[in-house]
Amino acid sequence: MPGLLGSSEAFRKTFRTPIEKHGDTTAQLTLNSRVAPIILRRTKDQVATELPPKTEILHTIPLNPGQIDIYETVRAAMDDRIRDAIADKGLAKSQIIVLDALLKLRQICCHPQLLKLSAAQKVKHSAKLDFLTEDLLPTLFDEGRKILLFSAFTTMLALIQKHLEKKKIPFSKITGSTKDRQKEIEKFQNGDTPIFLISLKAGGTGLNLTAADTVIHYDPWWNPAAENQATDRAHRIGQDKPVFVHKLITEGSIEERIVQLQAQKAKLVEALLSEKTTRLQLDQETLGNLLAPLE
Repeated sequence: MPGLLGSSEAFRKTFRTPIEKHGDTTAQLTLNSRVAPIILRRTKDQVATELPPKTEILHTIPLNPGQIDIYETVRAAMDDRIRDAIADKGLAKSQIIVLDALLKLRQICCHPQLLKLSAAQKVKHSAKLDFLTEDLLPTLFDEGRKILLFSAFTTMLALIQKHLEKKKIPFSKITGSTKDRQKEIEKFQNGDTPIFLISLKAGGTGLNLTAADTVIHYDPWWNPAAENQATDRAHRIGQDKPVFVHKLITEGSIEERIVQLQAQKAKLVEALLSEKTTRLQLDQETLGNLLAPLE
């Protein structure tokens, strides 16, 4: 329905800014009444009232010294590059450079080895991967947990796979290149593998994996609805066990700011929908926060 909410600029001034930044309930109610006639949505709570409880656990992990050095080096270099690009072309025409910078910082948080820079390749350890493989996974395996592990990066899943192979831990895996998805699903559902590695884009929807009772989000995604959908591969109709969701983020980094941004941006739609489906909107204030030095 083109024009229902006006132009992008008018929508920002009338609704987005007042609701997100000022908590304007009048603007929220006006927006609600305007879109209510065209929204038909049943919430998950209405559809499945008998679902078992879901517990979310946030693990905040300090970067190691090698990661801190490469993070700050890349951050400072990309910050200067972005400032020059914005001054020359404006923010709207600098999106590719901006997204490249954010991608690089997210990769460093996961593991510097994901970054194709010689300096990053010299950093052999990741604080988050060490926490996962030395602390979290051993504990969960000892408890007999069945685990879904999601990452936005297939290269990160490959590094986790190497660890599992070294420890001789059987696993299932789905990425965009997986040819026989059903075989991987059946291995996990039948109890042949205790952990399922899944790329967020390839396996975030359309899978029924109720054998799992634990979900790990290795890295945060911009849109919390994508994480919720991934979690719902386990927390869905047919699940009879409590589900535990572990989210791993690196302290003081872009990841911690993404989590904060998710909550802020969701304010616009949380009164309309049960899922927080708002997309990332980059302005200079938001960008400056994401590219700020490590805290």
